[in-house]
Amino acid sequence: MTDAASQTAPLGFVEWFRMGDHAHAETAIAMMRAAGVRRLRTQFSWAEYHMEGAEAWYDWLMPQLGDAFDLMPCFHYTPPSLSRTGRSSGAPHRLRDFADFVDLILTRHGRHFEAVELWNEPNNLLDWDWRADPDHCLYSEMMIDAAHWVRARGFPVVLGGPSPFDPIWLDLMGQRGLLALVNAVGVHGFPGTWDSEAGAWQGWEAQLASARDILDRYNPKAGLWITEAGYSTWAHDEMEQVRQYLAAHDAPADRLYWYAWRDIADEIAVQEGHWFDARHYHMGAVDAANRPKLLARLLTEGGAARARHVAALAAPSLRRTWARPVVITGGCGFIGTNLAESFLAEGEEVLLLDNLCRPGVEQNLEWLRDTYGARAAVHVADIRHPRCAPAGLEEARAVFHLAAQTAVTTSLAHPSGDFEVNARGTVNLLEAVRATGRRIPVIYASTNKVYGDLEDVALDHLAEGYLPADPALRARGIGEDRPLDFHTPYGCSKGVAEQYVLDYARSYGMQSAVLRMSCIYGPHQFGTEDQGWVAHFLLRALAGEPITLFGDGDQVRDILHVSDAVAAYRATLDRIDAISGRAFNLGGGPENAVSLNRLLAEIGRLQGVAPEITHDRTRTGDQRYFVADTRALTEATGWQPVVGWKDGVASLRDWLARHRLPQTPDIRTRRKVSA
Repeated sequence: MTDAASQTAPLGFVEWFRMGDHAHAETAIAMMRAAGVRRLRTQFSWAEYHMEGAEAWYDWLMPQLGDAFDLMPCFHYTPPSLSRTGRSSGAPHRLRDFADFVDLILTRHGRHFEAVELWNEPNNLLDWDWRADPDHCLYSEMMIDAAHWVRARGFPVVLGGPSPFDPIWLDLMGQRGLLALVNAVGVHGFPGTWDSEAGAWQGWEAQLASARDILDRYNPKAGLWITEAGYSTWAHDEMEQVRQYLAAHDAPADRLYWYAWRDIADEIAVQEGHWFDARHYHMGAVDAANRPKLLARLLTEGGAARARHVAALAAPSLRRTWARPVVITGGCGFIGTNLAESFLAEGEEVLLLDNLCRPGVEQNLEWLRDTYGARAAVHVADIRHPRCAPAGLEEARAVFHLAAQTAVTTSLAHPSGDFEVNARGTVNLLEAVRATGRRIPVIYASTNKVYGDLEDVALDHLAEGYLPADPALRARGIGEDRPLDFHTPYGCSKGVAEQYVLDYARSYGMQSAVLRMSCIYGPHQFGTEDQGWVAHFLLRALAGEPITLFGDGDQVRDILHVSDAVAAYRATLDRIDAISGRAFNLGGGPENAVSLNRLLAEIGRLQGVAPEITHDRTRTGDQRYFVADTRALTEATGWQPVVGWKDGVASLRDWLARHRLPQTPDIRTRRKVSA
């Protein structure tokens, strides 16, 4: 495809739909349309059509897909009762039955089809049992009959792509006369997931050139389509999926169908009861719960051009030497961006380690790179991977470990994933630092959730919200002498991680410290229902949208402006020799304690109109009161907060109004928030 054609070509995706899964179909259609997808390749299973309820399913599905996309069905899979092998991968006893079936479906649903693909991966044992058809005579005869019928009905014919690509097989189809009957030939490729690991991948240009050479001998007018290309994020490398998508998008093919839109749920067998390795289950642009990965987000924000821009921003640094950089994991997140800016503004070098998976963080990276250029270097990696460490870590003067899964709600829904990020990811980072052989300080961002739900703290329900009945506790807040009591998977994973950080100081002599944070807010924050509730409240109010509180809204938190949080992290680093091995509370303290209702009243005052508020039940693990006693941090470092909560909220409102409205389109509707 030429550069111009590549930029304007409609986006094409592959998505298989399981019979009866109406909800997935409706959600996928809406999300793909929001992402700019205009072409869709999907299965039309001959085997499935013989099952009870299949006619009704396809009668519902095909119009839905045809109205939304330029639709290409892939006809494949023999009904086992008609198969010579008794399996869907076998040839039918009567080869012309396949053509008759396709003809039947064209009569019933052809008005919804742009083109017709015949079979899928015919050299793959799971799709076509070539052991019972070693010379592909049965296959080619069956396809020739079907291709004649499809052409007679006036539809373009696409030959299913072999996987892995096999030029000998494709040439055989030319010798048999099949290539002369098709309008396009499909090519499949999965570099970095299967093909390259087998040592057979030479790049899209070489593979497509080989296919083009064969087509030119038998049917020079036939198009060459990439009907299936993909990359599995089983190793959590979502940026690499973006890069592989762009490589396929820019390949010299007439069109591309990317595989796939959604991950397959782990409990679902891929085909005929077979469970494959993890790579098969993570090929989607969104995960099995429809949470967008980086590719889906970028396509939704601006198509391939946006994906290309962010991929260029995230390109690995070519620098060979570093001037003692500050390394920040989660460096493109909210706190990481503000912390990075504080060092960059002083002329220091910062190395950001981030997987760019949190929605919006690519905008923070873009701002840092635009503002500070190459001094804001980025290493795109996931801390869950044992080899996550960036080049340059051995030269670092400090590591601030902010990368985390940050939401209690997410931890309850996906406890294993929460553990992998927060606990295992932290150990991976500690081991990477230890392997340098240098005493590089590590400062870890923990949470007040390590103290549990504080249900034993007697509270008075006052006009100001829930406050401790004990006057001394009300005056100073919760101190570090409070016993640890991990609640929810999030509290457990963060608590485990901080204990590892502290123990590495004891066991290995590492310089490390922990800051147990309360609610931090400020510029560069992407407030959601799960995390960043101050920004979320403001964004909803600015947009004139309702806000849902979990509980009565009298929960009290000590909110801290991010500039004060940055000052605390830097003060901790400055004093690391004296305070290594200790954990400190970090929050706004009693002076910045505010209930959710009082904060909303202040937002209403700033807006000139009270936000619309509804209520839902209190969430698991929610604390009715948490205010940090920060006297230990002040005594150890001299730090104390300087931004009052009203001034801080007003400044964040102004920043959000300038930078976040109108907001980037979100491909999911997110309505509720908890503290």
